[in-house]
Order: sequence, then C-alpha cells, then structure tokens
Amino acid sequence: MTRSRPKSSGPEEYDSAIQRRVLWVLGSGQVLGGLGMGAAIALGSLLVVDVAKSTAFAGFSSSMFTLGTALAAIPLARLAMRFGRRIALTTGTTIAAAGAVGVIVSAGAQSLVALIVSLLLVGTGSAAGLQSRFAATDLANPARRARDLSLVVWATAIGVVVGPNLAGPGDLLGSTIGLPNLTGAFAITALAQLASGIIFMIFLRPDPLVLSGGIGTAASSERRRFGYAFRVLSRNVPAAAGVFVLAMSHAVMVSVMAMTPVHLAHLGVEVIVIGFTISLHTAGMYLFSPVFGWLADRIGRRWVILIGQTMLLASLIINGISPDSVPALTVSMILLGLGWSASTVAASTVVSESVAVPDRTPVQGLSDSLMSFAGAGGGLAAGVVLALVGYGMLSILVILLVVAASAAAMLTARRSVTA
Repeated sequence: MTRSRPKSSGPEEYDSAIQRRVLWVLGSGQVLGGLGMGAAIALGSLLVVDVAKSTAFAGFSSSMFTLGTALAAIPLARLAMRFGRRIALTTGTTIAAAGAVGVIVSAGAQSLVALIVSLLLVGTGSAAGLQSRFAATDLANPARRARDLSLVVWATAIGVVVGPNLAGPGDLLGSTIGLPNLTGAFAITALAQLASGIIFMIFLRPDPLVLSGGIGTAASSERRRFGYAFRVLSRNVPAAAGVFVLAMSHAVMVSVMAMTPVHLAHLGVEVIVIGFTISLHTAGMYLFSPVFGWLADRIGRRWVILIGQTMLLASLIINGISPDSVPALTVSMILLGLGWSASTVAASTVVSESVAVPDRTPVQGLSDSLMSFAGAGGGLAAGVVLALVGYGMLSILVILLVVAASAAAMLTARRSVTA
C-alpha cells in the first residue's frame, strides 16, 4: 500500500517494494551500460590512432568520453527535472548508442573529426550512469540512502569488469559481419546502451523523481537555468563541500590512474601485468561500494569520506616512496580505487540529502559535470607533470588535492537536513 503525505513536507514515503523495484531497474541498466562502455573504452584509443595515423591522438578517446560525460550531465539533469528520471536516462543511453553507431560509420569513412564527435556522444552514456546513482536516492529511506546509492554503483562493476574482455570477441564479430577494423566492440556498445535505454523506458515505472516531488514545481523553469545550482551551493555549505570532495577525489583518481600504465610501461612491465594491475584498481572502485554505503549509513558520511581520503593518501605516499616497485604500485592502485569508492559513495549521498527536494536534480547535474571536468583536467595536467618531474613526484603533488578534500569533508552535514 502506498503511503503519502503532502509534498510540502518533503519527499513522500512509499512502500519499500517500490524502492526495491527502482533499484533492480537501475542496477540492470547499469550492468548493460557498464558493459557497453567497458567494451568501447578497451579499443577506443587504438581506433583513434588507426584513423588518425598518428599515436599523438592516442589520448583523444578517453578525453572525449570524459568531456562528453561532463557536457551531458547538466542537460540530462534538466531533462529529468522536466520529465522525470525515466526519460532522462533513456535519452542519455540512446544518444550513447547513436554515438557508437557514429563511431563505426566514422571509422569506415576514415573521418577523424566525425569519430571524435561520435566518441563525445558515447560519453553521454556515462553521464546517464552517474545520474542513475542519484536516482537510487530519490525514494530511499534516509537510514539506507547511502547503501541504496552504493548498490547502483556496485552494479557498474559487472559491466566494467566484463566489458573490456569483449574487445576480442567484438573485433571478431566486426570482421565477420564486415565492419571497419577495431569497431566490433562499438557494435556491442550500441546494443548494450540501447538495451539499457529500453529497460529504463519500460520498467522505470513509477518514476522515482516524480514520486519524490522533485519535478513539476512552480519554480521549475528557474531551476533549469544554468546559474541556479551554483546559487544553491553558494547558500548551502554542506552540499558545496560534498561537490568539492567529489571533484577532488575524481581528479586524484584519474590523474594517477591514467599515468600508471604509462609509468609501468616505462619500467618494462609486460602488458598483461599492467592490465591486471588496472583490473585490481577497477575492482577497488566498484566491488566494495556496498560496504562503504553500509558504513556511511552506520557511522556517518563524513567519517567514510575521511576514510576514503586516508586510503587515497596512503596510495600516493606509496607511489612517492616506491615509484619503481611493481608490487608496491599494485597495492597503491587498489588503495586508489578503494579511496575513490568510499569518497564517492559518501559524498554523493551528502550532495543528495543536503539539498531541498526540488533543488536536488539541478545540483546533482552540476555535481556530475564538475566531477567529470575535474577528472579530465586532472588527467591532462598529470601528463605534463609526469613528463616534467616523474611519477613519484606527481603522486606527492597530488596529495594537495587530498588535503583540500579532507578539509572540505569537515564541512559536510552529519545527517540529512531534508529527510
């Protein structure tokens, strides 16, 4: 039986069966979405180099994915504010599927510009994935809010781990049906993203954002304006602190993670070992997110953020002390993933619960955008720093971001201010 109270008092309370259904749908969509993105990222850089005929463009693939995520986050949030999560998530995944088809066509035409634009569109799928974790909190019981969010993050792990392993079968599939070289994985991406969108469109009913009272308010047009979310954050210190923690944690993770394969290659490490090291890092990012969600609900968001920052700090110190030790770097990458996971789960929960219900969606969209831009900027800056001072010193310098995030964590609210 559905129980409700006037929307003016805050989010409506619903039978937990509705929330369980929402989590199942979001999780299923995330599995497929992660599967598609993992398959695409595995061959994206190789495809760009193949079309451009130059290794100088090797970094364009991941950069376009990240930039596409950053640029799509706010428009998707605005779409959710107007029509609900179902339409926004379906739109994001459908655009990503279209982008994957565009990648195949662009590769066939050997058009670098069209390929870069298509990769940008594929990044929209990641923006939809980020919005999914916030959608998990729309109807969540405050006592389980972090755990519900973390379960959707965890679902991404299945696709991210399995996806890269589909690069080989995807390439075989592409050659079998006559697709351009290295584009078979993007055929899998297109199908997976499309399937994810279909799941959202058909099964994300009732829409959690609609039920929570997050759309259809009198001031909804004002909230869709670009500067509105900034103004909300300027008046809300806990939420602003949560957004800052997300951005800094993501910048730390991307800047170090992106440079680690390059550094290991310079040490003469075999490709299979490099791949295994990154896989352990990815496992740290996603597999233990439910643990951090449970902890955030039990001991508080702030403490879990600080635990995450401590693990990030330990990772960076290990890199600084033993930059040429492969076992040490492996441990460091695991800690880097775990630190990112703890910080992201707890800080995302802070952002959701520290803002009034009608304002949550625009703030969440801005948060995802800033988080992605911070990651892209961190990755680009890390390449320059690596060339100038080396991997060990890069890690030491990045500690400054951890210190800043830890200070911001002290400003986050201990409990929800809107629940």
